[in-house]
Amino acid sequence: MKEIDARGLACPAPVLLAKAAIEKEGESHIRIIVDNKASKENVCLFLESKKFETAVQQEGSYFHITAKGKVGTVSEPLSEPEKPVSGAKKIMVMAATDRIGFGDDELGLKLMVSFIKTLKEMGPDLWRLVFVNNGVRLAIDDSAVLPDLKELEAGGLHIMVCGTCLNHFNLLDRKQVGETTNMLDIVTAMQLADKVITL
Repeated sequence: MKEIDARGLACPAPVLLAKAAIEKEGESHIRIIVDNKASKENVCLFLESKKFETAVQQEGSYFHITAKGKVGTVSEPLSEPEKPVSGAKKIMVMAATDRIGFGDDELGLKLMVSFIKTLKEMGPDLWRLVFVNNGVRLAIDDSAVLPDLKELEAGGLHIMVCGTCLNHFNLLDRKQVGETTNMLDIVTAMQLADKVITL
């Protein structure tokens, strides 16, 4: 079994090390040590997307992730992009802040709330909604747009929330909507999108 010490490494380094071990080196049984919940979740999500069975054991502030795969699964893609509705574009919206524009923070917050509430008007073209940096605050328990985001997610929209950002702001346990994700998945989504809108 290959052991990977990813303590002290920022996202997406632990995921990339796991990716290299199973895709380039062909490992089917690995153990990875990480030192924060965001890395633990991101590594587990990645490995499970590769059809690996994962188990996590916490020792102090460290997480030991053991993963075992089946022969023939390591070469599968990270995620199978769903086919868009006929004629629909795949538009990814990335929000790096919880407000729009500069000059007046109160106005910026109101504009972002209005923007999120209006997103459903994009219809099937809206393919991914990604929150990074301060934008992750829109996905937590006291967010003014939480009901709107839950409605969008229930309607089939894939919402991605940066785990490193949640961890940085100490908000990991307060996330209420979307999938905790990492920069590798975000970059992959950018590559697959027909158009990326950044706020």
